[in-house]
Amino acid sequence: MSDLNKINPIYQFSLKAFHGIFEKAIQRATPSDDIKERVMNLTDEITYSVYVYTAQGLFERDKLIFLAQVAFQVLIIKKEVNPAELDFLLRFPSKTDVTSPVDFLQHHCWGAIKVLSEMDEFRNLDSDIEGSAKRWKKFVESEVPEKEVFPKEWKNKSALQKLCMLRCMRPDRMTYAIRDFVEEKMGSKYVEGRSIELAKVYKESSPSTPLFFILSPGVDPLKDVEDLGRKLNFTIENGRIHNVSLGQGQEPVAERALEVAAEQGHWVILQNIHLVARWLRTLDKIVEQYSTGSHDDYRVFMSAEPAPTPESHIIPQGLLENSIKITNEPPTGMFANLHKALNLFTQDTLEMCTKEIEFKCILFALCYFHAVVAERRKFGAQGWNRPYPFNNGDLTISVNVLFNYLEANPKVPWDDLRYLFGEIMYGGHITDDWDRRLCRTYLSEYIRAEMLEGEVYLAPGFPVPPSLDYKGYHMYIDENLPPESPYLYGLHPNAEIGFLTVTSDRLFRTVLEMQPKESDAGGGAGISREEKVKSVLDEIIERLPEPFIMAELMAKAEEKTPYVVVAFQECERMNFLTHEIRRSLKELDLGLKGELTITADMEDLANALFYDTVPESWTRYAYPSLLSLGAWYADMLLRIRELEVWTTDFVLPATVWLAGFFNPQSFLTAIMQSMARKNEWPLDKMCLAVDVTKKNREEITAPPREGSYVHGLFMEGARWDIPSGTIADSRLKELTPMMPVMFIRAIPVDRVDTKNIYECPVYKTRTRGPTYVWTFNLKTKEKAAKWVLAGVALLLQS
Repeated sequence: MSDLNKINPIYQFSLKAFHGIFEKAIQRATPSDDIKERVMNLTDEITYSVYVYTAQGLFERDKLIFLAQVAFQVLIIKKEVNPAELDFLLRFPSKTDVTSPVDFLQHHCWGAIKVLSEMDEFRNLDSDIEGSAKRWKKFVESEVPEKEVFPKEWKNKSALQKLCMLRCMRPDRMTYAIRDFVEEKMGSKYVEGRSIELAKVYKESSPSTPLFFILSPGVDPLKDVEDLGRKLNFTIENGRIHNVSLGQGQEPVAERALEVAAEQGHWVILQNIHLVARWLRTLDKIVEQYSTGSHDDYRVFMSAEPAPTPESHIIPQGLLENSIKITNEPPTGMFANLHKALNLFTQDTLEMCTKEIEFKCILFALCYFHAVVAERRKFGAQGWNRPYPFNNGDLTISVNVLFNYLEANPKVPWDDLRYLFGEIMYGGHITDDWDRRLCRTYLSEYIRAEMLEGEVYLAPGFPVPPSLDYKGYHMYIDENLPPESPYLYGLHPNAEIGFLTVTSDRLFRTVLEMQPKESDAGGGAGISREEKVKSVLDEIIERLPEPFIMAELMAKAEEKTPYVVVAFQECERMNFLTHEIRRSLKELDLGLKGELTITADMEDLANALFYDTVPESWTRYAYPSLLSLGAWYADMLLRIRELEVWTTDFVLPATVWLAGFFNPQSFLTAIMQSMARKNEWPLDKMCLAVDVTKKNREEITAPPREGSYVHGLFMEGARWDIPSGTIADSRLKELTPMMPVMFIRAIPVDRVDTKNIYECPVYKTRTRGPTYVWTFNLKTKEKAAKWVLAGVALLLQS
């Protein structure tokens, strides 16, 4: 429990609180005269009570992490897991230089299977998959592989061994598999979805144990507190509830309320305490002061949002540790969100406008739009480049605007409405231009004149409903909304695979970092942490190339063409990076030998090497990347190799690996500069034209006369169809298919073809947002809006 604050600093638990749960659990445990049975009952009740108490204060995404951590720790103590297998599951090591021989496994997954096959228990797994490819393909490609039986003798493996194999084959299903694993090992009560009953939790509270609500956007837990108060005869009207919403100047009001309540046995609700950072220390003292000797009925309820980053966390430990924490999260999924959006209105709302048909039609579409933009966040960067706090207010204000505009205009002002909703009400939150385009596109797809004829579909199989009453709309959703899937948001089903894989990677990474450092499971098969760090360190140093000698390179280049300048800049930046790698590793090496005192920086570096992540001090000099340390280092060596080839004679390679640059923009700009010089065009009146060839990298033998061939790009959200030369729907489970070689040249702006194209953003990594590089115009037969909603982009790293 005390390690949970590594995940989020708002998760603070005290020994005192733990004692309380521990003692109550002892009283609750089923009695028995048989000592063995009594101990079992006690262990079971205590474990479960602690889990329930802790989990009610965690966000959904962190509950499974905590649950997995509890299960693994319990099994390690019972000696029921093999530390080497657990270590494999959490670390997921993979050989970087292997190619998958079967089409249903990616290279990275095959690399992991190769590592797994080196363990005794998994010997021949690799050859077995190759030999019975058909049978394995069926298993790997099933809808819910975690429920399927493994082929042949592999079905007799232990639950943990099956998890190891499944992580190699279907990393996207691991959150479900872990749930099943916990259910099997600990019992089904741990995985049942429980809603928190405030009345029950209230019984655990006391004048010295406040209730603390950890808020999520779009949820108001205070209605529940007020409902509970009414049942127990505490209301704002009878003066037994003091409700203070904190903000400027409210501190004295809150102090007075606490004083009166402690004396007379009232409830105090303090909303949004994170808004008064300076006063929190005082609040901590006051709450502590009244925690003893106050009236028995006195209670404090607090609410606060968690800080966006660990550094900006301000809530004092005392307030968090001693209170019962409860998270309140908005419902997930389109079904719950659409009902919730509609719940903000009533039958009266639907009847208030003179243009009733138009008003109801647009209002329903707005509810759907609101649910989509809020829920699309779960797809990470493919959903939105940056997360935005869309809230209920955006929707209710939009509906008021809709009412006013419909009443004031004889005809429906479609363009004005879309502009107000998309650029002002919702757009007011949006800071990224591509996200703004997405928001605009949703509105132009959902809200248009054709909707009045019932010709507009909000999702495949879900048309805008006819004119109904309030209850009728709720029923329409129940009866007609298709089951939850990325299609409801205009995304491809692959978006879910990507999002689930990222979630499962985060789960294992966090559990790995929460493992006790000194335990047997620390280094896997019996080697110490230091030995592991030392071996990684030696391997990196051994393969690190010498720096580029800049003076020699400059002497070699006859003229400083734009391309040569780019090559110089890239070599120089690579030198900075390799210098830092060499310096920091040598320093750590001396530290491990005991010749230098280990500093905090060295400790961080050792941790990174141990966990196979790229050290912070290196990323400062490097390029954005999401790879693990092993893969990142292999990638860096490839980049150096490309630069070495290019700088031997400064002739542009036949095809350039665009992802190999620190600064791909500078290379793309160089294409424009060199063609501008050659053709004497003004640079500010030019842009890049991108033609996708039908060839792959090996088929290109010479560079083009002007411009450049580039390779190594991937498409996310769709794929490139070579025969038709256009964007097409993704194939299932192909998340980032490779693009063919692209021919990039510069042309005058007035010659740009704008018909049948999709303006496709290019990003360095899957995190998108700040890694934006350029926009490539790609040909499409379908309308561009489809690809906008699907979040289609080109990536320089898959």
